[in-house]
Amino acid sequence: MSAQRFETVVPLAELPVGRMKTCILGGREILVCHTPAGLFAVDNVCTHAYSRLSEGRLRGTRLSCALHGASFDVRDGRVLGAPAERPLAVHALRLTAGILEVAIEP
Repeated sequence: MSAQRFETVVPLAELPVGRMKTCILGGREILVCHTPAGLFAVDNVCTHAYSRLSEGRLRGTRLSCALHGASFDVRDGRVLGAPAERPLAVHALRLTAGILEVAIEP
C-alpha cells in the first residue's frame, strides 16, 4: 500500500465557513467544503445525474444538487435525499501551515 500523496488546494483563510471550493486533482473534480463541523473533500459530481455539486447548496454538512435536489452528507458521502442512491467518494484532507491539502487515491 502506497502512502497518500497530498496536493495543495487553497489557503484556509480563503475558504470561510459555509463556503465551497472546487479543484482538479489527479484528473478528478473535487469539492472542498468548510462547514461548522469541519473541513471535508468529496467528488464534485452528483452520483445521480452527474451534475456539478458546486452549483448546488451547502447547508451545515448537507450538500444538495441543483439539478434534481439529491443531497449528501459531506462528512462521509452518504446519501441523505433522493433521487441519488450511491454515495459520494470522500477524500482525505489535511491542514498544513494554514494550507488545505487533499489526497486522491490512485
